Amino acid sequence: MPPLASGPEGPDALRPLLATVLDALDAGARARGGPLPAGGPDAVAAHVRAAVGDVLPEHGDPDALRTLVRALAEGAADPADPLCAAHLHCPPLAVATAADLAVSVLNPSLDSWDQAPAASELEALLTRALAAEVYGPTRPGPPHLTPSPRQPEPTATVTAERTGTPRTPDALVTTGGTEANHLALLLARETHGPTLRLVCGANAHHSLPRAAWLLGLPEPVVLPTPTGTLDPAALDQALTTHAGPHPGPVLVAATAGTTDAGLIDPLPEIAAICASHGARLHIDAAYGGGLLFSDRHRARLAGLDAAHTVTLDLHKLGWQPVAAGLLAVRDDRDLTALHHHADYLNADDDTEAGLPDLLGRSLRTTRRPDVLKIAVTLKTLGRTGLGALVDQVCAHAHEFADLVTAHPGLELHAPPTISTVLFRPTGATDPAVAEIRRRLLTDGRAVLGRARVGGRLWLKTTLLNPHTRPDDLAALLELVEGNTPA
Repeated sequence: MPPLASGPEGPDALRPLLATVLDALDAGARARGGPLPAGGPDAVAAHVRAAVGDVLPEHGDPDALRTLVRALAEGAADPADPLCAAHLHCPPLAVATAADLAVSVLNPSLDSWDQAPAASELEALLTRALAAEVYGPTRPGPPHLTPSPRQPEPTATVTAERTGTPRTPDALVTTGGTEANHLALLLARETHGPTLRLVCGANAHHSLPRAAWLLGLPEPVVLPTPTGTLDPAALDQALTTHAGPHPGPVLVAATAGTTDAGLIDPLPEIAAICASHGARLHIDAAYGGGLLFSDRHRARLAGLDAAHTVTLDLHKLGWQPVAAGLLAVRDDRDLTALHHHADYLNADDDTEAGLPDLLGRSLRTTRRPDVLKIAVTLKTLGRTGLGALVDQVCAHAHEFADLVTAHPGLELHAPPTISTVLFRPTGATDPAVAEIRRRLLTDGRAVLGRARVGGRLWLKTTLLNPHTRPDDLAALLELVEGNTPA
């Protein structure tokens, strides 16, 4: 019988397999020889098919682990390579990855306490700590894992501005920014009713209007953002217009770290406008939320604590393996809307006897405890260590922008706000810019992103590797210059 990963035989069974995996990862990376495989989609697909062969053979292959891991590594885009800088896709920390292995071995599921006793308590500690980063120290309130009411409060009374009792911030663990944004709209709908209308900028993440569609909300109001950020005056005008003779509830979504350029909306002004109009505020800080750990950059998130809900995503500026998202809520009573009852998971007599009810902590049932890798990282590095990584990649972005500015053949879009830099060859057409990117991808030389800003196409670097050196940044520009049409 094949050995199990846990139990008495687990450690002895895993040790040689881990060695096999590490050797195969190394062999695959050396065979790849760069940030991604050369040849483009057809060549990669052919190589994978040849390496794998029959993926469901009649008889097993004892060398399958080595073969498939090597094939995956050889055909991977490696975010740890300094020339792989296209997306909000970070190289994970070794300590976080090791913690993730422990989760795979133990295989807890956070849908009931008896499947994850310690993990459920660790999640409680972690979510409260990260909510405190967003909203300040937790005020006195009900215990984190007390049983939820069997039915949510009536919509008219479930508001984020209840008076008479203190608010207690909390956070939910999600698969990333998309799920967190979806949850934010769901909580807002359950608080304010199905006529809730989303108001956001054209710079908002695509998951927000998509969530409005999935939840059956009215058509969102999407405001133009010609400068790349949401204009408070335009927002004020839109909310004034929306009020009209028959006003309805509104959720304003602002962004702290746009996907294209890493820009941060003017959060204090937006928060003040929302307060004056009685609008609920959600801030998508999936990218920029990592600035909370940096004493140098934290002030850029002023106004974040005014939001009713905040999206965070630590597999961006947190160096976690996917997935590591969170939704922070200013008032944990809003979470009662998520309560769900399944007798085999949260029976009344069990919760009354003191077993924590976990089912209302997510829309998912089976849930991997992604909190372990996050908690291990925070505990290992501390605020200072994590903040230093944030400072490092932000500094790299400024260094890269300076190199672009000093280069006679390149044009910088704007100084970086976080760690994203947009640039393009001076005088190049948009098709030429697109072709440069595809040529570098096909050759396996570099992974650059693309962003259309101000009516023009730009090459995008999202610098998330703290180990990047100045020579790496210069090499990236040399590759762009060398592939620019004459």
